Amino acid sequence: MRLLSGAGCAALALALVSVATAGELKGVVTAAGVKSNADAVVYIDAIAGKTFPAPAAHAKMDQKNLVFTPHVLAVQVGTTVDFLNGDQVLHNVFSPDKCCEQFNLGSWPQGQIRSYTFKTRCNATMLCHVHAEMEGFIVVVPTPWFAVTDKTGAYTIKDLPDGAYTVKVWHPKFKAELGRPVTVAGATVANFAMKK
Repeated sequence: MRLLSGAGCAALALALVSVATAGELKGVVTAAGVKSNADAVVYIDAIAGKTFPAPAAHAKMDQKNLVFTPHVLAVQVGTTVDFLNGDQVLHNVFSPDKCCEQFNLGSWPQGQIRSYTFKTRCNATMLCHVHAEMEGFIVVVPTPWFAVTDKTGAYTIKDLPDGAYTVKVWHPKFKAELGRPVTVAGATVANFAMKK
């Protein structure tokens, strides 16, 4: 049987402590006056003195059956999003929002992908010049801890270190975000109610 060195024991102890102090935040977002509680983004706001590396993996948003899929996509600042045209017609992707440089990727045919890197915190509207009825949203958040609610309004943010945070909620039908302090200690529940 192989014994761990002093450094190995220290690393294992540190890993066990990290796992032991990782919490989970979950709950339900209720959006009054709208058809569904789906598509609310719940996220941990910026943490003073902390920065987080941009993820290497690209996120994906499809244009299928003349719909942006997913309708709401949450990503961390610095994430590159690949936009796929899944339809047999030309599509375009652009955003009028200054927080994402009012980018316009042009138009492209089925099966092709164009990409854009979201560099700053942003609630970005995605539109298509070819099909004016199409609309989607990309919510760019400052930390790696976020979730999008399902149709019941439920969300879960996993592997969140225990501590005190500001939790914010954004929904495509509301102009203002909701936010409040939440202390995470192990499995923690925080419910939010939004209304116009």
